[in-house]
Amino acid sequence: MEDWLIWFVSAVVLVVVEMFTTGFWMACLAVGCVAAGLVGLVPFAGVTLQTMAFAATSLASMIGLRPVMMRHFQLGPGSGVRTGVDALLGKTGVVLERIGPRSHQGRVKVEGEDWRGASLDDTVLEPGTRVTVIQVDGTTLMVEKES
Repeated sequence: MEDWLIWFVSAVVLVVVEMFTTGFWMACLAVGCVAAGLVGLVPFAGVTLQTMAFAATSLASMIGLRPVMMRHFQLGPGSGVRTGVDALLGKTGVVLERIGPRSHQGRVKVEGEDWRGASLDDTVLEPGTRVTVIQVDGTTLMVEKES
């Protein structure tokens, strides 16, 4: 098999692997493989020159292309994407089991999941009341009546 063909097949495999990962690391290596494959099309270019093209282009794309892609797709630190229980902040739910005053916990359904709930301002919340998640305290959602 020709060297250039191996580089191009490797690039395709790396793009497929990138679809199942995050961070655009494999995509940067795929860019390097394409560059090495193009160099491999030149008749006098040996494996050494192809490898140098792969390394240089991969490094350049990690330095130049990856940060642009990360910003464009809003990944990484400071992206504003909330996950886990933090994603529940601001969500609307429904009281399933009465929530009483003075930390008397009840049950709340938010995003299709049943959670322990407590009233943030110690008001009584009856079943069926629509509430908003204000904060999360361990596994308890602190809620207040939706306005």
